[in-house]
Amino acid sequence: MRSPKRAAATLRRRGPAALLLAVAAGCTPSLDWRQARPEGSGATMLFPCRPASVERPVQLAGSSLSMRLHSCVAGGATFSLAVADAVVPDRVTPLLVALREQAVANVAGQASPAALPAVAGATPNAQSALLRIEGRLPDGRPVVSHAAFFVCGTRLYQATIIGTGPPAGAETLENFFATVQLR
Repeated sequence: MRSPKRAAATLRRRGPAALLLAVAAGCTPSLDWRQARPEGSGATMLFPCRPASVERPVQLAGSSLSMRLHSCVAGGATFSLAVADAVVPDRVTPLLVALREQAVANVAGQASPAALPAVAGATPNAQSALLRIEGRLPDGRPVVSHAAFFVCGTRLYQATIIGTGPPAGAETLENFFATVQLR
């Protein structure tokens, strides 16, 4: 699958007729991909809608952290980027593990690993991963989540697509996860 940037460049080379054909062929209006720089995240990535931000305290592995969540809803799914600072380098890996476990527990789910796209600027960590999580919401509806967990220094990240409808397609996953760049 091509990124929106590569797809746009291809369409520009092929001319206006190709652009018209692509629009007529069904570019999904509910997924209006745009570059976002969520405030305070140190990240640049594509979101299919304009994310709103909230900050709240969370408990992870016995630590209270302030977490900033940037999220929006498009195409029947919620797209989000959560960011928290572990502050102490020795706490990064245990907190990343706890963040992963909490994502699975939140939907009483089962997780299966997938290949995590390279995240530009990320600090290597053996616990960084992309998980496909199948579970249930508190009201019993089935839910599918794709969640990427990675770090930069002492900063923890969780990028998530979660929805109750059909699972996100490969192009949506690539547009969201493979475009993350940390600075």
